[in-house]
Amino acid sequence: MARAEQPPMLRVEVVYSAGPRSTWCWHGALPAGASLGQALQASGLLQAHAEIDPAHCTVGVWGRKCALSDALRDRDRVEVYRPLKVDPKEARRLRYRQHLASLEARKKRKPA
Repeated sequence: MARAEQPPMLRVEVVYSAGPRSTWCWHGALPAGASLGQALQASGLLQAHAEIDPAHCTVGVWGRKCALSDALRDRDRVEVYRPLKVDPKEARRLRYRQHLASLEARKKRKPA
């Protein structure tokens, strides 16, 4: 008897970091032709993290921004990005100002 042919499955990983030093990861299989949005639904991420709004979140595959309607390939890593709290350039400026302030404080403490 001939075996019914199974549709090809894609192995996909969905990852999300809700904050520093915390990650959420799901490994699963989806039917060929599945989209990023379908991967998010199948992973349970949207149920586990209510703060994620699929209509307004930024997603990507292997570090490249993609739309929720984009098709996935085998072994893709779907990443859900959280919004930045501080602009990286501004954060660097603040660290530099703190560094300068600490250098000035050291100079004042040293006897001449």
